[in-house]
Amino acid sequence: MSGRDRYAEAGVDYATLDAAKRRAVTAARATSSFAASRGAAIDEQSRGEPATIVRSDGATFGFVLECLGTKSLIARDFEGATGIDRFAAIGYDTVAAAVNDCCCVGALPLVVNAYFASGAASWYQGTRQVSLVDGFARACHDAGAAWGGGESPTLAGLVAPDGIDLAAAVVGRVPAGVAPLLGAALAAGDEIVLVASSGLHQNGASLVRAVAARLDLGLATPLPSGRLLGDAVLDPGLIYVGLVERLLAEGVAVHYLSHVTGHGLRKLMRADRDLTYRIARLPAVPEVLGFVVEEAGMSSAEAYATLNMGAGFACFVAPGSGAAVVAAAGALGLAALVAGQVEAGRRRVVVEPIGVEYASDELDLR
Repeated sequence: MSGRDRYAEAGVDYATLDAAKRRAVTAARATSSFAASRGAAIDEQSRGEPATIVRSDGATFGFVLECLGTKSLIARDFEGATGIDRFAAIGYDTVAAAVNDCCCVGALPLVVNAYFASGAASWYQGTRQVSLVDGFARACHDAGAAWGGGESPTLAGLVAPDGIDLAAAVVGRVPAGVAPLLGAALAAGDEIVLVASSGLHQNGASLVRAVAARLDLGLATPLPSGRLLGDAVLDPGLIYVGLVERLLAEGVAVHYLSHVTGHGLRKLMRADRDLTYRIARLPAVPEVLGFVVEEAGMSSAEAYATLNMGAGFACFVAPGSGAAVVAAAGALGLAALVAGQVEAGRRRVVVEPIGVEYASDELDLR
């Protein structure tokens, strides 16, 4: 069984989910005229991008809604196994998932709204809710965005009594004088900079849970370093908004940005362009991801098509601009490397260090 089949077995079948997304995008296009009737315009080129671009009264905004997924279950189970509360990291990740997507189109987040859906009001007893709120607020601070409000329904029968479903919605604004980053500027010769991840980030929790279920000690299994699996998995993801803001402010020729979450390095070809993305260097793989991949029996090709494998964000910039991205990332405490370049050719991702090519039909979000 392939690694992607293992992920589907864990409950995440990209082929089925992506088909549903494409149907939704088609239905959404038919509603664009409603925005126009109220003085705004949806940029149809942003359909299928990480955030939707809306123009109104001379300003350009980005809007996105992101769900954290099943990572909250890992925090719940880890707390049950060890007594350690890691819900601050879960709150942080909920924001990170959304603000990183928002800034991919060049929209810097202004306001974040929260969605905390519990299965019972008793979930909020104890330290969990304090940690969750603290982590959510800290992520808003790190993203430079205001926490506007949100919704916290109790959904008995839909969410388990000891479970919580988390999401965040973000409105961002593209700085004046900057065009939204929708891929039109991508060209052969552009450099691809990969910015390191801190570990799992917000994608792959279902796979981790499936792996942990087969281990005698579950999430309390020690990694080679001695850290517990659950502790390492729950390291909060990184927020890349500050990097994007700095690049735009410094006038670096950014042509496209990609948040490497679901679909792994296949996300490098998210733009609707017939171009080849050739990767010659890869960042180091975080210990926890290497462990999960090995325990799941995934090949390198399958792993890099599913998880971030150490690359949390990708910047596509004009030739010669990669070094400026690496320097800007370093100034913010982020590791980055010029990993490859864009070439003329059919739409695909070529990952030379692992001898793998991902074809165009392996990523279809439109």
